[in-house]
Amino acid sequence: MSTDDAGRPLTNWHTSHTEQLTRGQRAADRLRNGMGSWTFIAAFVLFMLAWAAVNLTAVAWDPYPYILLNLFLSMLAGLQGAILLIAAKRQDAIAAALAQHDYDTNLAAKREIEELMEINRTQLQLLRELRSAAGEAPAPR
Repeated sequence: MSTDDAGRPLTNWHTSHTEQLTRGQRAADRLRNGMGSWTFIAAFVLFMLAWAAVNLTAVAWDPYPYILLNLFLSMLAGLQGAILLIAAKRQDAIAAALAQHDYDTNLAAKREIEELMEINRTQLQLLRELRSAAGEAPAPR
């Protein structure tokens, strides 16, 4: 693990969060990413065209108006809706955790900046005292 100049560990929030995901959460992410792709859409359109082409021939196990295909599409839509809701819920949790992480980081940075400003004020005061002791004109504020 790498560290910053002060010796504090540098961590990638997303990497550490991803390592803690359950199998179900990983599966929901993979499904969401797969179903939200052009590859999935193209494959699905090709599947439906093949279904229609096969059923227009003598094999026709699901003749027009393709009621069995409609049943499968309805079931798929129901599952996709549930999977997308799971994925959306996870994204909300990730966004909330990331916002908390950003807040904590900003708070730590604020404390460090305030500490540095106090050190700067002390140094300026010491410089004024040194110039005063050396008989020089005081530095502007």
